[in-house]
Amino acid sequence: MLRNYNDWQCYIIAEIGGNFREFHEAKKMIDLAIDCGVDAVKLQTYRADTIVTKTARFDLDNIGNIPQYKLFEKYQIDFDLHKEIFNYIESKGLDWFSTPSHQTDVDMLEELGVRAYKLGADDATNLPLIRYTASKNKTILLSSGYCTLHEVREMVNACLEVGNDKIILFHTVSNYPTYPEQVNLKAMQTLKNEFPYLKIGFSDHTIGSTACLAAACMGADVVEKHFTYDKNAEGPDHQLSADPVEMKEIVDKIREFEVMKGSGAKRPVGKEIINREKNRKSIVTIKTIKKGEKFTIENIDIKRPGYGIEPKYFDVTIGKMASRDIDEDEVLEMKDAT
Repeated sequence: MLRNYNDWQCYIIAEIGGNFREFHEAKKMIDLAIDCGVDAVKLQTYRADTIVTKTARFDLDNIGNIPQYKLFEKYQIDFDLHKEIFNYIESKGLDWFSTPSHQTDVDMLEELGVRAYKLGADDATNLPLIRYTASKNKTILLSSGYCTLHEVREMVNACLEVGNDKIILFHTVSNYPTYPEQVNLKAMQTLKNEFPYLKIGFSDHTIGSTACLAAACMGADVVEKHFTYDKNAEGPDHQLSADPVEMKEIVDKIREFEVMKGSGAKRPVGKEIINREKNRKSIVTIKTIKKGEKFTIENIDIKRPGYGIEPKYFDVTIGKMASRDIDEDEVLEMKDAT
């Protein structure tokens, strides 16, 4: 299970897969992610030979039309580098896991002792891999990028079929980058309605921090954002990743929102309890009134402060008699009207 996950705050993941080739680059991002206050760091686990054919090409706004095999070959990381990175993250108290792309990747990650898996949008219909991964009975994070609702149901059912209900389902738009009009955050509610027993997350591929903040405000249990130390660094995902300033803003603003969200109980808080007597209104005299004289619209009105008879009793106060002599501009109390 994810040790830093809890039900009372949004779980924040920094995705660094594809943004490094050597340990010192990964370490730099991990240290910066820790400073930002994230809960987890995620990698991507693949080998070019098992993820893609040699003829497949990308056609993405962020990297253009290029051969997929060469890019995956360049950024694949071996067992030893996985282990070194995972050990470092563990020593810092963050959660760590990865996205496998093949059953052999799952086997390697099992050997490394991962506590969770995330399955990417490219494997949303790869039900054999989903079942195999879910069968390890670890928390499983499912991306719904490229998916119809029917395909999402198939993914979830594939996990449930092997007895794994430890599922976090992500609304994802797998465009790189995702433009504002494509984000469709209302789809999170669609997923909540369809799968009320699951935690719902948001995996963000927009540029900037707004989408993550909005997702958290709309009820996302988890948000994931690609993370980099430098948007201009070499690599396929740096441009659309959050830099340390953006990630710190995401974490800080989400945590601030969680405080603002409150308990839901509607009642005065803080100085409201004192100030409502000062700043609300009461029934007051606007003329001098003798004992036994009736209250009329000619001699009483409604003004601040609010420690006297509440204005909602104005109509029933009209016609009552003063129980004492009352000066002009006095706040009436219940005992003053008989």
